[in-house]
Amino acid sequence: MGDKPHHTGHRDRLRQRFMKAGGEALHDYEMLELILFRAIPRRDVKPLAKDLLEKFGSYQNVLTAPIERLLEMSGVSERVTQELKIVEATAVKLAQAKVMNKPAISSWSALIDYCTASMAYNATEQFRILFLDRKNVLIADEIQQEGTIDHTPVYPREVVKRALELGSSSIILVHNHPSGDPTPSRADIEMTKRIIEAGRSIGITVHDHLVIGKGQHASFKSLGIL
Repeated sequence: MGDKPHHTGHRDRLRQRFMKAGGEALHDYEMLELILFRAIPRRDVKPLAKDLLEKFGSYQNVLTAPIERLLEMSGVSERVTQELKIVEATAVKLAQAKVMNKPAISSWSALIDYCTASMAYNATEQFRILFLDRKNVLIADEIQQEGTIDHTPVYPREVVKRALELGSSSIILVHNHPSGDPTPSRADIEMTKRIIEAGRSIGITVHDHLVIGKGQHASFKSLGIL
């Protein structure tokens, strides 16, 4: 027993604290330690957990950081990035489960949480469409286009064509701003107008266009743009 690494007991104690009190009782670096335990079984991972937080700024930023940036850090292996990305994907799946096949309007807060979890920390712009049926139930969620750090090409005809294929009568447009500032740009507004016009001729309604930033969002409807 005396030959056991000192961090072995620490791992057991930390796991027990988590099981007894949950994640809210742990510091962010301790939550990262729990993830790193799986990827690095025989080393003290507390220094790496703290280094990750120092570099990326927050627990959420660590989980959502691009793999190539994570791998730049000393001590971060592909196995470490796999564990981090599994946790990130699980969080998105849980958020998605709260909104899929449910009325979008009455689940608005959960919808924003899901969009934030899935898009807010992307390094490039992503344009997705939430497809609703006649009762405003969310029946599909699809990424339409992915672009650069500040531009995503969107084709209105493709948007309304896909809505027809899915039997959707209305849609919510969503895209992120990697800068973190969700203020709609002039290009965002013009593109939205073109999609509204394309949908109007075949009975497809655009309920809203959400711009997702880091920890904040903008709604075209709330801003009076729609």
